[in-house]
Amino acid sequence: MAEKDYYQILGVDRNSSKEEIKKAYKRLAKKYHPDLNKSDPGASDKFKEINEAAAVLGDDQKRAQYDQFGTSQGFQGFDMSGFDFTDFMHQSSFDFDDIFDRFFNHSYEQEERGSHRGSNLRFDLEITLEETAFGTTKKVAIPRTEPCARCNGTGAQSPSDVMTCSACKGSGMQRNTRRTPFGIFATTTTCRQCNGSGEVIKNPCPVCHGAGTIEQRKTLDVKIPAGVEDGTRLRVRGGGDAGSRGSEPGDLFVVIGIAPHKIFERHGNDILVEVPISFVQVALGAEIEVPTLKGKATLKVEPGTQSGTVFRMRGKGIPNLNGFGTGSENVRIIVQVPDKLTKHQRELLKEFEEESAKKKGMFF
Repeated sequence: MAEKDYYQILGVDRNSSKEEIKKAYKRLAKKYHPDLNKSDPGASDKFKEINEAAAVLGDDQKRAQYDQFGTSQGFQGFDMSGFDFTDFMHQSSFDFDDIFDRFFNHSYEQEERGSHRGSNLRFDLEITLEETAFGTTKKVAIPRTEPCARCNGTGAQSPSDVMTCSACKGSGMQRNTRRTPFGIFATTTTCRQCNGSGEVIKNPCPVCHGAGTIEQRKTLDVKIPAGVEDGTRLRVRGGGDAGSRGSEPGDLFVVIGIAPHKIFERHGNDILVEVPISFVQVALGAEIEVPTLKGKATLKVEPGTQSGTVFRMRGKGIPNLNGFGTGSENVRIIVQVPDKLTKHQRELLKEFEEESAKKKGMFF
């Protein structure tokens, strides 16, 4: 087996902090994710290699053991089965922070007995363009798991039914040793009998059947800030599924979708509207009413304005999500040509044409 330098794979030095390793992983994972690089046949293998390197360098214990030997060949004795890279390769939309967090929190979760954080949830929410411009608060009903009220999330019928696991003696972990050509290595894995909780239940709760959680529909208030775009993902901390036996709940990710507007088009923080206007108005000039996100506004059209001319109304668009100014409303003038004319209108237009021809003849 060829040796691998995990530091070189991620493009970091051996003294790099965990945050620097995380940033390097995120950058490379986005670059080589197979679904984002379908034209590159080598992206899949490179993505696996990057995840393997992050799985080692993101775990304090594995990194220390790897540093002892310096290359992956001396690391063959360690168990990498806790990380399923295949799942990551078939997800075109996911949180790279969350994946790396799984790597460097792996050993921490083992050390914290019974810590099984709740799952994150996703909710797609459609809002209007007006709600995007001014912000709003929406009530959303989320089906999720909640701590069981009958057992207070313990999963047991009574407190005395919670017993120390005999396999791991309450530690939640099992230690295994393995002899390799490089020496004897010790690895720590989650206890299979108690799933890392350090406890087993003699008589499960009759309501949740030992799970400690039950399915419920929870209504939450989600604050939508002004300036969100289509696809913006908002995190509601603790809004996901409940953790097992009183552990930390997961998060809720609300993905924003913006409904098409009947008259406005959004272009970044600017909006565009087309306003019909008569030939007479553009010929003589006029003040016209135009719609805005806040109601009506007056726009002055100078004489001789051509069809398709765009007027910019500053500050009447969408606020910047980060608070740096507000976009404009762009008004495109569309001159309407009447499809039917009265006899008198025709006569007037002919007079106009004759007069225009005389004026033109003065110069040509």
